[in-house]
Amino acid sequence: MLEEGWHCNHLYYRFDRAELKRLTTAEMTEGCRQLVAALDPAADGAPVRVQTSIVAGAKADFGLMLMDGDPLRIDAVHQALAASALGPVIVPAYSFVSVTEISEYVPSVEQYGQRLVEEGESEGSPAYTAKLRAYESRLEAMNRQRLTPEFPAWPATCFYPMNKKRKVGENWFLLSSADRHKLMSEHARSGMKFAGKVSQLITVGVGYEDWEWGVTLWARNPQFLKDIVYQMRFDEASARYAEFGPFYTSYVSTAEAMLKHCRVG
Repeated sequence: MLEEGWHCNHLYYRFDRAELKRLTTAEMTEGCRQLVAALDPAADGAPVRVQTSIVAGAKADFGLMLMDGDPLRIDAVHQALAASALGPVIVPAYSFVSVTEISEYVPSVEQYGQRLVEEGESEGSPAYTAKLRAYESRLEAMNRQRLTPEFPAWPATCFYPMNKKRKVGENWFLLSSADRHKLMSEHARSGMKFAGKVSQLITVGVGYEDWEWGVTLWARNPQFLKDIVYQMRFDEASARYAEFGPFYTSYVSTAEAMLKHCRVG
């Protein structure tokens, strides 16, 4: 078990239409029942977070985001789908295994105070003290959201994996800690402009996956997904040092609505 935080799996599937046509009516009915049961967030033994979504485009038909302290409880959902009567028609399209963490770039209260001074505040002034206390009061809740997140009730979501470059002249891991913190601070400020529009969760694939990080975005409107990704690519941390994998955009759904949308059942 992890010392803190949760395991996280992003799983994407497509339906094999040729195999789907071979199922009997009874097999289809039972398979749909089993799928809905496997993806029920309130079921006994379910992961603490279960989100189903309908994938836009042809990369997949539906996606799952699963989180729990026990990685095998998460994997049990995948196994339940494979073992169901619909198992022969549910084809894995993509997956990403990761864990939650509090990033090294999240400033401590002391580091935040230093940043305020660098931005022109006078240490000990009323404005400095008010800003420092406000940050300290919300830091615990922010870190809890990073480790054991609540999913926002927003309709549009997007996932993509990413790396930091190791190229000559653009090697993130050869930068000093101070330089990396400075670049990530700039990057974070760009994201903060979308507060109330987009919620972001970064999970870590280092040691688990081919990519180092997974980025999950939820948005009140799908346009905001485009806006935030475009805007943040101008930050040096992204423009110079980031590499991106495939993007999976989807719309949060119940399992029942997903099956109906995908014409299954």
